Amino acid sequence: MNGDEQLLRGRVYGHDHDDPDPGPRPGRAYAQLIGGPLDGLLLDVTGWTQEEIGTGAALPTELGQFPGGRALYDPGPGTSCAPGPGVTCRFHHRGDAP
Repeated sequence: MNGDEQLLRGRVYGHDHDDPDPGPRPGRAYAQLIGGPLDGLLLDVTGWTQEEIGTGAALPTELGQFPGGRALYDPGPGTSCAPGPGVTCRFHHRGDAP
C-alpha cells in the first residue's frame, strides 16, 4: 500500500485530508468504494434515492488515470443499498474518465 492509499483508508470522500475527524458521521449512510484510486474511502449516500444509487457516481480525483478527471463507481447490476445509517452498500470501480 502506498502513502496515498494509507491516507485514504477509513476516510469519507470529500473530507479534507487535514480534517481532524475524517471518518464517518453518526446517522449517515455510506457506500464503501472498492478498487480504483479511491479504494477504501466511504461515499456519503445519505438521502440518495435507489435510482441515484443505481447510477453510481463519477467522483473528481487527482489520483486516477486522468489527474483532474473522474473515477467511476457503481453498485453493479441488481445491487441496492440497504436503508439506514452506516455502510449500507459497496460501489465498485468501473474505470476512469478525463
